[in-house]
Amino acid sequence: MEDEIKTIFKIGLSVLASLSYTYFISSEIPRGKLRFFSLLPILYLFFILPLSLSTALPAGVISLFVTWIGSFNLLLFSFGSGPLSSQPPPKSLFLFILLACLPIKTQSSNHRNPDKSSKPKKLPLSLPTKVVLFAILVALTDYKHYLHPKVLLGQYGCMLYLFVDILVGSCNVLMRTALGIELESPSNEPYLSTSLQDFWGRRWNLMITNILRNTVYKPVRSAVEASLGREWAPPPAVLAAFLVSGLMHELIYYYMTRVTPTWEVTLFFVLHGMCLVAGG
Repeated sequence: MEDEIKTIFKIGLSVLASLSYTYFISSEIPRGKLRFFSLLPILYLFFILPLSLSTALPAGVISLFVTWIGSFNLLLFSFGSGPLSSQPPPKSLFLFILLACLPIKTQSSNHRNPDKSSKPKKLPLSLPTKVVLFAILVALTDYKHYLHPKVLLGQYGCMLYLFVDILVGSCNVLMRTALGIELESPSNEPYLSTSLQDFWGRRWNLMITNILRNTVYKPVRSAVEASLGREWAPPPAVLAAFLVSGLMHELIYYYMTRVTPTWEVTLFFVLHGMCLVAGG
C-alpha cells in the first residue's frame, strides 16, 4: 500500500509538470497542428500513467480524470476550443489544471444545461441519501449468493451510479466551499429516462457526454456534412461517439483489471449507438 501511495504521488507530480508545460509553453504555440504535435508527448504520458498503478480504484479514478477527461480537453485545447481555451483564458496555472482534469461548469455548459432547480424533482436523491443507499447495497453484497444473477447485475449497476454521484458530489461540495467552483453533475436522475436518447444525451454520465459531444460528435458531423450533406451527418457522428466511448471504457476496465479486453463493452456501446440512430 505504501508503494501505491508513492506511485500516486509521482503521478500527481507528472500531471502537474505536464500541465505546467502546456500552460506556459504549448499555449504560446499557434493553435492547430503545431500545438497538437507539441502536446503529443503529454497525451502519450496521460495514457500510460494508470499502468503504473496496481489497485483498481486509483487506476479507475486516474484513468477517468487524467486519461479520458484530461487528454480529451488537451485535444480540444490543441485546436483552440474547449474549457482550456475559454474566454477569458484561465488566469492561473492552478485554475488551468482544474479545468483540464475536472468537469467544471462554465458559462457555455450552463447555457447548454439550464438550471432546472425551479422544477420539482419526481424522486430527489440528496448526497446523504445516496451515501446511505450505497452503504446498504454494499452490505447486501455479503448475501450475493442468495440473489439471482440478473438481480445482482442490477445491484452492481445501482452501486456504480451511486458511487460516481457520491464521488463527484463530494468533490463538488469541497470545491464549492473552498474555491467557489462548481462541477458538472455526473447524472440527472437517469432512472427517469424516457428513451435511449434521453438517457445517453441528457441524463447519464453528463461529464463524458459533454466531452464526447465536443471531441467526437461535432468534428465528425462537420466532416460528414461537408461531403454528404446536413441530413446524413448525424448518424455517423453518433456512431463515432459511441465507438470512442466503448473503446475508452474498455481501456479503463483494462487499467483496473489488467484482463485482456473481450470487446463486449465496445459492442454494447456500438449497439446502443445503432439503436439511437434507428430510433431517429
